[in-house]
Amino acid sequence: MAENPWNCMHNDSYQSDVYPTPGPLGSNPVVSSTWLGPPDGIQAIVVGMTFDRANNLLIAASIKVLREQGFAFVQLTLIDATTLATLARFDLPRETLTGTGFRPAGTYFYMAQDNRIVIGTKDRTIWLVSYSFDSPTGLWSFHHDNEAAPWDLTAHIPQGDSIQGLQPDWSGLLWFTSKGGVVGTLDMDTGLVIDSLQLPGERIVNGHAAGEEGGVYIASTLAMYRFDADSDGAPSISWRKTYDAGTHIKEGQTDIGTGTTPTLMGDRFVTITDNGQPQMHVLVYDRADGHLVCSEPVFQPGQASNENSLVATDTSIIVENNFGYKNALKDTTHGRTTTPGLARIDVENDACRTVWTNESESIPTLITKMSLATGLIYTYTKPKGPAATDPWYFTAIDFETGETVWKILAGVGVLYNNHYAGAYLGPDGTLYVGVLGGIVAVRDGE
Repeated sequence: MAENPWNCMHNDSYQSDVYPTPGPLGSNPVVSSTWLGPPDGIQAIVVGMTFDRANNLLIAASIKVLREQGFAFVQLTLIDATTLATLARFDLPRETLTGTGFRPAGTYFYMAQDNRIVIGTKDRTIWLVSYSFDSPTGLWSFHHDNEAAPWDLTAHIPQGDSIQGLQPDWSGLLWFTSKGGVVGTLDMDTGLVIDSLQLPGERIVNGHAAGEEGGVYIASTLAMYRFDADSDGAPSISWRKTYDAGTHIKEGQTDIGTGTTPTLMGDRFVTITDNGQPQMHVLVYDRADGHLVCSEPVFQPGQASNENSLVATDTSIIVENNFGYKNALKDTTHGRTTTPGLARIDVENDACRTVWTNESESIPTLITKMSLATGLIYTYTKPKGPAATDPWYFTAIDFETGETVWKILAGVGVLYNNHYAGAYLGPDGTLYVGVLGGIVAVRDGE
């Protein structure tokens, strides 16, 4: 993978959602935005961003939704990180639109160390996409580098299923998952699949994490797993632990079970949330043998769900509440919003402890991030009312106290709804959020 923390949706192979670099302090804030939908108003949900090694370009993956035609596709967009000007676009194959929580195959892409994008398609192939600048014309362009021979997963992911996540392990194997519960490995030197296995009766609806010890951590709709590659590089289950997957899909979730990508903590723990009834819990497992180290209930019974990755350091976890979100056009419009909640859980002496809970901020669906340099948790909030405007705010929370430090208006109306997209910090400290219309950004002024 490219340099941390700018290589994938959740920053690094730990899926930590943490930056060692600073973000904005809210000083003389400058807010900007860019429209990424085409002129006919087709919906553009920006779900992922990575940054190039020169620190002046960002690559955004947006889901283009054509509801009348019944399909969607992922479009890569090369953007000037300062001006937000679009420099180049690249379309992936279109796929049939299914459900409101639809995530196309290319959602969990990442940037490799050679500055190429590794991304899945609906054809159950993996594309390598690079980009370059042409001096004579002054134009940027994308290039499909393995167009003649895309990495082919069709013998391992059956027809009707599709790619879910892509992530290399620390030995250089590429691990892939499917929405239908396939787990496989691919040799990136040859582009050939080594082997795969099927999790019976389970789906995979999030990404996966990888640690230096060789483990790859995957959560299905029923269980938490550690996989390791065997001597041939094939995926092998090291341990499997079921959790409370719940009895139904809660408001705010796109499927039953956990809504979180597994997140690694230091050299020992991996954490997810469950879908417990009546109360949701943060679960912390030992990576070596999978035993449950601790379980901590969060938020009010019957009023909690989570569809976003946890933010985690070696010893602390930040979890948000997405309960009440079902429809972008209904649940956060006309003054409405979701159930508030953001909490910090610390793991000490193999026990979980709630340090604080912020019950004043409503975070409908953001992938929240944190800066270790500023001690601020960066999120995106929508308060209740006023019905006439529906404002959305960049919001910074103090890691130590859980108090809101500042709020800056990002914009007003449904196009500023992030709809399960994430926050990202650029190398220069700018905070970006993907929204239904494109990207909004805030940076400190002079």
